[in-house]
Amino acid sequence: MYPIKNMPPIVPADQAAVPCHAEYNEEGQLALHLPEDQTEYCRTVAIPSYDPRKKDFPKSWDFISPFSWLQAVQACVGEKMVFALDDALICQGRFLGRHREGLIWAYGPETLRQYNNIVLLGHVIDPPQVEHRKGISYTNFNRTLTDFLVLAPILDMQGITEGLSEWYYTHGESVEGVSVPPEYQALFKHYLQDAIEYYDS
Repeated sequence: MYPIKNMPPIVPADQAAVPCHAEYNEEGQLALHLPEDQTEYCRTVAIPSYDPRKKDFPKSWDFISPFSWLQAVQACVGEKMVFALDDALICQGRFLGRHREGLIWAYGPETLRQYNNIVLLGHVIDPPQVEHRKGISYTNFNRTLTDFLVLAPILDMQGITEGLSEWYYTHGESVEGVSVPPEYQALFKHYLQDAIEYYDS
């Protein structure tokens, strides 16, 4: 096990704490309370079931790499979308993806729900939290990490564990540059320890 060293404060001193939490509603869907454009709002994330009336995305196993598959998904959609969670980590080069991946996580317009296997986390995202590569857009690492922590009760955390491990060891065994909302610091430290030990297991 490697020690956690050179760890700066998780939340920069010049950033105010913003309310951010998740809870299940009566329908069993996860209701998220997240900051957007410095205001608080509530979103509900539901994992969709397959609907034969909807359009299908290209199959991930037909492509040489997860990133080329995401490029094909973007080309299929033909409108603005921002990849999130595992898909954002793939775009960042911090996660290699999963075998026969089929689910897309994204921010974008409601019209994206005409496709099967897409989970919309929201419609609008602050531009500074978005990065671009070869024609597609995706959340930056800090927004990706925050989304993972908020949705941790319903997610497989392998992607962010690998992503955190890559960040930690490519930043001199530190989390310099990482920012997490204050109420998620304890959860972040838990997953960070998993990330540090990831390749030792």
